[in-house]
Amino acid sequence: DLKDLKDVLDREVVQPLDHRFLNYEVPPFDRVIPTAENMARDIWRRLEPHLSSHGRKLALVRLYETPDLYVDYLGE
Repeated sequence: DLKDLKDVLDREVVQPLDHRFLNYEVPPFDRVIPTAENMARDIWRRLEPHLSSHGRKLALVRLYETPDLYVDYLGE
């Protein structure tokens, strides 16, 4: 259900990360440099428990820095 997906994304990614000074306000980025690679890994960690159940599996997290520069994270 797309509404459920939107709710999970908002709760687990947007609310904690959007308009925040990541280096000071958001763990683990108070200890880890918030590169695109590290952020994609953290977003995976936040989403995977909510999306991998009932026969579903999170396939990848793609994080765009610019329209033509992005990182893919495929899980651990």
